[in-house]
Amino acid sequence: MPNLVRRRDLLKFGAAAGLSAIAAPAWAQNFDIWEPRWAVLDNLHTGERFSSVYYANGSYLPDALAEATRVMRDWRTGDEHFIDPTLFDALHAVGGKLETRKPFQIISGYRSPKTNAMLHRRSNGVAEHSQHTVGKAIDLRIEGIELSNLRAAATAISAGGVGYYPVSNFVHVDTGRVRQWRGA
Repeated sequence: MPNLVRRRDLLKFGAAAGLSAIAAPAWAQNFDIWEPRWAVLDNLHTGERFSSVYYANGSYLPDALAEATRVMRDWRTGDEHFIDPTLFDALHAVGGKLETRKPFQIISGYRSPKTNAMLHRRSNGVAEHSQHTVGKAIDLRIEGIELSNLRAAATAISAGGVGYYPVSNFVHVDTGRVRQWRGA
């Protein structure tokens, strides 16, 4: 049975969410804390979609985050893991830079340690201690948006790591330390 994100985990986060508005990272300082933030996610492996406001009236919405987390789950195992809400903020900022509300097509969201270990054995391009395993990364593309433009927008917001994979046709975005790399 897959690991499900428990509502109490979201509620624990909710207590800390108010502080995040005060101590928001530099790249998020331009957000109006009262303005709603919307995410549109399309999981290419499961066909599931999330299209909703996840932040409104100065706080993250636990039910919306739970639904987005479900859509971002490890599609190979069904395991879910709490997704860092600032990852959705990073996507919101990227969409703003690109002036699009088109869905972010998910190649990979959360990865269970089992899935990540399997992928790491197959490819040296998969980090052993990937940000995917802690709910802080997404591999994505946007239909109709040049991959190089997606990379440029993700790099411009400086939310964390940005990997550019033109051969594999995706960009990696995470909320870890700021860094850039190019893969296959």
